[in-house]
Amino acid sequence: MNTRVIPALRPHLPTRQSRYYVDMWLLGIALLLIALGLVMVTSASVSIAERQMADSFYFFWRQSTHVVIGLLLGYSILHVRLVYWERLGSYLLLAGFVLLASVLIFGREVNGSVRWLAVGPFNLQPSELIKLFMVVYMAGYLVRRGDEVRNSIKGFLKPMALVGMICMLLLLEPDFGAAVVIAATVVGMMFLAGVRLWQFGILFSLMLASLAFLAISSPYRVERLTSFVNPWENPFDSGYQLTQALIAFGRGEWFGVGLGGSVQKLFYLPEAHTDFLFAVLAEELGLLGVVLVIALFAVIVWRAFVIGRAAMRDSNYFAAYLSFGIGIWLGLQAFINLGVNMGILPTKGLTLPLMSYGGSSIVVSCMACALLLRVSHEHPIEKQPAARRRIPGVESKTNTRTKAKSVKGRRRI
Repeated sequence: MNTRVIPALRPHLPTRQSRYYVDMWLLGIALLLIALGLVMVTSASVSIAERQMADSFYFFWRQSTHVVIGLLLGYSILHVRLVYWERLGSYLLLAGFVLLASVLIFGREVNGSVRWLAVGPFNLQPSELIKLFMVVYMAGYLVRRGDEVRNSIKGFLKPMALVGMICMLLLLEPDFGAAVVIAATVVGMMFLAGVRLWQFGILFSLMLASLAFLAISSPYRVERLTSFVNPWENPFDSGYQLTQALIAFGRGEWFGVGLGGSVQKLFYLPEAHTDFLFAVLAEELGLLGVVLVIALFAVIVWRAFVIGRAAMRDSNYFAAYLSFGIGIWLGLQAFINLGVNMGILPTKGLTLPLMSYGGSSIVVSCMACALLLRVSHEHPIEKQPAARRRIPGVESKTNTRTKAKSVKGRRRI
């Protein structure tokens, strides 16, 4: 006896398709940003790699290794159904808490911050993983507790309590930038989930007040804020990094000084291949390169929301919130990094997703893009014909009628 499965009753189950659907816009732009990032990391790190490691391509080889790991993990994620991610959300968040606590005990200190765990020849940065884990958990929470989030204050205070604990652990490292990104991403996801406007206003105000208090509670953060307002007041001390980045932008002009021709990367601009990679890109590729990178990130955010809307159309709200969350996270982190490089935001220590040097950053960014591609596979933006969306072993009424008519026709003959 054949058992008929009605897709409408199980919207979270992906329907098998005749071909593996991939959002080519998202895939192509993500690969383009990764390739451009590799080129710029190589260009920005040649001098410092030669001086510190006696190998001009040291950072290129390490970044290439991280990219390969990220692509392999991304390829694996493409073959994991979203329903499993939904079930694992709570466990992933718990693992993130354990990693954040571990880094405070066993972490490696670099430039006054304890953000990395030594894992063999690699350094793991838990603050990058917790961003992805928090988005996955929140997508599942908004599905399970959607009515509670929309109709009661307690519903949206519960996840904010978790965000508060995560931010406390991050601030102990300290990593103020990651705390800002996680808090803003969660607030954005809750807004899209339908939190009442007055509740959202209160929540948003409390978040801004908390971040402002944290910003002024530490002397080094106050120094960053004051130097950001007028970096030229002290260009050789607190404003040094930002003034050098602005000089790089000024030298780039319209079309740049040419790939590899940057002067600021020659020991003038600190962290040229990590946090301030965009400034080197602006110097070498000019306004044309700047506009191109901004446009590429804008398209990634746009595709994330288009993919999320397609999942919402198919009533898979976990996939929809997951796509929205990844889009907000990547777009916000890119905006902050670009703003810091251009002098419109204070220094945060955040990498540029898919481009900046950093193993954890590039690997997690690849995983996030792979999750978006998986959502687009299970919920194609353009609906395919019913025959292509048929579940193997389950025949539609139309196919059954067609076969019945053909049988009758053969009997008459």
